[in-house]
Amino acid sequence: MGIVSQEAILELQALMDSVEEPLNITFQNVHQGFRAETLVRFLKAREWNVAKAHKMLVDCLHWRVQNTIDDILAKPIVPSELYGAVRDSQLIGMSGYSREGLPVFAIGVGLSTFDKASVHYYVQSHIQINEYRDRVILPSASKKHGRPITTCIKVLDMTGLKLSALSKIKLLTIISTIDDLNYPEKTNTYYIVNAPYIFSACWKVVKPLLQERTRKKIQVLPGCGRDELLKGSFHVDLPEPAAEETEIAKSLESELQKFEKGNMLSKSTDGIKTDDD
Repeated sequence: MGIVSQEAILELQALMDSVEEPLNITFQNVHQGFRAETLVRFLKAREWNVAKAHKMLVDCLHWRVQNTIDDILAKPIVPSELYGAVRDSQLIGMSGYSREGLPVFAIGVGLSTFDKASVHYYVQSHIQINEYRDRVILPSASKKHGRPITTCIKVLDMTGLKLSALSKIKLLTIISTIDDLNYPEKTNTYYIVNAPYIFSACWKVVKPLLQERTRKKIQVLPGCGRDELLKGSFHVDLPEPAAEETEIAKSLESELQKFEKGNMLSKSTDGIKTDDD
């Protein structure tokens, strides 16, 4: 990292040292002890412009406070039947780790219908997945490897993709906006696999909605992409079930204990703002 980059980090760090207490508290949940790496993410998202990165980060913290994002892991989607419907129509799961220790998420884009609940439940689910990744999975991976691991890899499976998927463009735009403004530079690479012929038509619509820095991270692989994914530095290493599940369970239990104060559980995220207003 060059001298200019280091100066930018120090300058942004000095600005963040002066934020008021509510923002500072939620900032701790954002950086999870990796403050410099977090500042770099926001600086990258604003082309290393310190003033713009500072505004972006402060806006993000205000969004978190206004929408009680720190407590969102303690706000289950209920009843359980609704939660099951959301999960069945929003297909995403962690499938292992790369050789470098980055968590790998598999997303069934083509078979995700997003039609079993209202938009805000899918937004809530997406934010909860982001927060669980950032507050449980990534810190656990960092501890295991003894170094900061602050990004993940996503494999987007286009199996079953239809033109009707474009009818969900509003929801996907909301989710994309939330990620761009509040979770920048969290994905190292997006691998697209099993892309049908219709993908090119859908891609022409979706591509302009993405930030340039996001588009550069996308790689479309032939077929299921297995050979390419297993080459070089990418290798999915499935976690050891017992140890991994125990560690994650303990982390989640600890996280929930922080949030549960009396009867603070909520049924939804009605009112969550999806932009940086």
